[in-house]
Amino acid sequence: MPTELIRIVSRDSPMALAQVERVRAELAALHPQVATTVIPVKTTGDKWMGDLAQVEGKGAFTKEVDAALLAGEADLAVHCVKDVPADRPLPAGTVFAAFLKRDDIRDALIHPGGLTLDELPAGTRVGTSSVRRIAQLAASHPYLDCVPMRGNANRRLEKLAAGDADALLLAVSGLERIGRTDVITDVLSAEVMCPPIGAGILALQCRQDDTATIDTVSGLGDPAAWKEATAERMFLHVLQGHCNSPIAGFAHTERGGELSLRAKVFTPDGKTVLNAHEWAGPLDPATLGTSVAVALLRQGARDLIDSIAH
Repeated sequence: MPTELIRIVSRDSPMALAQVERVRAELAALHPQVATTVIPVKTTGDKWMGDLAQVEGKGAFTKEVDAALLAGEADLAVHCVKDVPADRPLPAGTVFAAFLKRDDIRDALIHPGGLTLDELPAGTRVGTSSVRRIAQLAASHPYLDCVPMRGNANRRLEKLAAGDADALLLAVSGLERIGRTDVITDVLSAEVMCPPIGAGILALQCRQDDTATIDTVSGLGDPAAWKEATAERMFLHVLQGHCNSPIAGFAHTERGGELSLRAKVFTPDGKTVLNAHEWAGPLDPATLGTSVAVALLRQGARDLIDSIAH
């Protein structure tokens, strides 16, 4: 019989709830005696369909979840690392207890006619509100038109079907989580579309003083994901990028354990691209993230980021 109950708080979107089910399944396999229950909340980011900069940026997807955790209404929060702001610390009194094994970091194109990105004709309307995607498409495929599109993945697929756009860009990992990989017509390599910081990683967040829950869920953590998330989030923290900053990057752990971090900063029109790529060597992940950020700051990233309204 279960002897412990962990209350899990999460956004109430289908994708977020699918992510929670992954956590519940992995937790049940590791600790069969632990029972779980889900507390879904609707966040400001899920309710607001306009510019995220007007509602606290990425924090709009985490504020209500954090509040439930801090109020003691839940014991564990599940987040996509890419949605957790890195330009400021986690809410006081909370800590990441684990990062789950990383999923696919790449973006996918969905085109009803089955075309790949390079096959799209000039003037094709590509649905995305991501400044990261818009800047990279402007740099690599300037003849395409980006049209604003927000909402969860299912809602965006509905908008595509309704003709609000001719094609759509979504994360491969998100489509995997909701069981809709059937709609993918082109998977874009990280070289073609550099991913967002924290792509494909789920984070488990607890209250700092809740050592029992931390001890229980920490066994779900993946060492490579921890190193990669730590390097990427420190990189973003040092850069102090905001939700309107076209910043992309990913850390990668080789089979031998060697860690590298590749990162880019763009102007929104894609005409300026700053690049950096370093190997950790003897550096710890956080120091690697700092080093790559400093390399981009030396190239002028600070002025570029500060010039973008937010």
